[in-house]
Amino acid sequence: MAGRINDEDVKAVRDAVPIDAVVSEYLQLRNAGGGNLKGLCPFHDEKSPSFQVSPSKGFFHCFGCQEGGDTITFVMKIDHLTFSEAVERLAGQAGITLRYEEGGYNPTHQRGERIRLVEAHKIAAQWYAEQLATSPEADTGRAFLADRGFDQAAAQHFSVGYSPQGWDHLTRFLRGKGFSDKELVLSGLSQEGRRGPIDRFRGRLMWPIRDIGGDVVGFGARKLYEADNGPKYLNTPDTAIYRKSQVLYGIDLAKKDIAKASRAVVVEGYTDVMACHLAGVTTAIATCGTAFGGDHIKILRRLLMDNGSARVIFTFDGDAAGQKAALRAFEDDQKFAAETYIAIAPDGMDPCDLRLAKGDDAVADLVEPRTPLFEFALRQIVSRYDLDTPAGRASALDEAAPVVARIKNSGAQHEVAVQLAGMLGILDTQFVVKRIAQLARWSRDRGGKGPAPDRQQRGGGGAPQQYAGPAGPGPRGGPALNLRNPVFATERELLKLALQRPELVSPAFDAYGVDEFTAPPYAAVREAIMEAGGAEFGVQDPQGYLVRAREAAPDDAVRAMVTELAVEAIMLHRGVKDVDEVYAGAQLVTVRRRAVERRIRDITGRLTRLTGHGDPAELAAVQNELWVLQQYDQTLRVQGAAAL
Repeated sequence: MAGRINDEDVKAVRDAVPIDAVVSEYLQLRNAGGGNLKGLCPFHDEKSPSFQVSPSKGFFHCFGCQEGGDTITFVMKIDHLTFSEAVERLAGQAGITLRYEEGGYNPTHQRGERIRLVEAHKIAAQWYAEQLATSPEADTGRAFLADRGFDQAAAQHFSVGYSPQGWDHLTRFLRGKGFSDKELVLSGLSQEGRRGPIDRFRGRLMWPIRDIGGDVVGFGARKLYEADNGPKYLNTPDTAIYRKSQVLYGIDLAKKDIAKASRAVVVEGYTDVMACHLAGVTTAIATCGTAFGGDHIKILRRLLMDNGSARVIFTFDGDAAGQKAALRAFEDDQKFAAETYIAIAPDGMDPCDLRLAKGDDAVADLVEPRTPLFEFALRQIVSRYDLDTPAGRASALDEAAPVVARIKNSGAQHEVAVQLAGMLGILDTQFVVKRIAQLARWSRDRGGKGPAPDRQQRGGGGAPQQYAGPAGPGPRGGPALNLRNPVFATERELLKLALQRPELVSPAFDAYGVDEFTAPPYAAVREAIMEAGGAEFGVQDPQGYLVRAREAAPDDAVRAMVTELAVEAIMLHRGVKDVDEVYAGAQLVTVRRRAVERRIRDITGRLTRLTGHGDPAELAAVQNELWVLQQYDQTLRVQGAAAL
């Protein structure tokens, strides 16, 4: 069993790898104000970004689905890793050697399964690339690339490799690196033969497939020899680290330019991606032996941020298969907020062939948006009917109208309906518009009212008004905390200050009791802060303090609230320009005075009950306590934070 990673090393990993650098490998982040960044949440579908990252705190939090945590938590959730695996991956990026407290450090036996499989793929990719560069047998592979316009430098840039024709060359090589037969089979690099594992890929040109974080998780292998009875392209089977429906070839190279340009070009093959990138179209990506689908859209949406100017251009062959792929892509079109287009090269050439025939400029020109995908899809439908007859026009409308009715934006739907009428040659445009509007209405009725709009669309914005706490319903279905209640709002602000700016509220905050926070969730967070060493510890070690506060939370709901408050922007009142000691002092005083006022009300009621028939000594003690509290309240009102 793997030893426990040394706590100091875990802290070193947290400190060494900035959370914004890690998160931006998976989604586009933009300025959210207050030093925070925002983007579309990778853990649930949303139209408007509610996922926030606080680089200074080392935390992320989604105000939509309540997921949150630090850098390690993010890597665990996004890549489905254990705690140890996530720490090991980040340590590898930072160049930190980890120590294990039970049994010592053994990199061969004590790494998690995913880390081992990724490492096997990394070594395999390097070995394949070396074979292509140096092996005489790989002449066939080098010739294949040269015939398509790719020199050695291009092969190296994309880490293209070659798998020898023998039965177990790679298997024996990886065994020598310490990998077990079980690991090799689980990785998909080897498969069971009659006498043990043999290489899965033999005599093929190899393209390493990387996930969005840059790790090699699989391979695409192209047949080179007639004697090979396998398929033209052979991909890694689904494994613990590879799902072909969830990866995009070239995404590791293209992601930054996709985010920067708000544009993605979807091509059909590995060589098409290479041709596009070498021609300057560095936003090109491709699927890996499967149709472009919903999981691929999720990857691109996080990079494109779904802004109105984002564009996705599909390039498909002009043959029947390419047209079918385009129509299949159109079925998912409405999952994008981006505009979608299709680009088909003259003579049906793919980008690789086009680059060979006409050069880089022709490839760059091809992917300039030409035809909206919806227009292409409709023209393909309409072309199957005889539009010279009323029956043909009616049948074409019957098939095309439901397609247009799926367009969610009513304005765009109306415009496309008008275009469809023109394609069909129907002069009564309003007839087509009304027919499509009716179909859209029926579709909505069958589906019910549909999901509630995003918070931003409702105009709520800002902080979420719901909480999962130990004393109340959860965030995924419980009632909201009404932040219009000034008591709750101030308690929330004070807790945010205690987590984000402990130096402004320490040491006064640490003297506040849990009962001074009236909302049960806030009382739970106050207790977690206390267990973490209080605001005073936060001044000494800000990031360690936040980690300890999360760990001290009694359940996931309180843990989510800690993260939320650590990331959420501090809401300055009108006229207040900055978060400073004056502002912090005002929150401290307000929360304390309200607690004092509640106590005064309680004691006043008790005094009323005792008057006339109570014990004189008890009556005098209660009167004295009331007088002390009233004087303290007066001092707080006059002196403010100085009285704390």
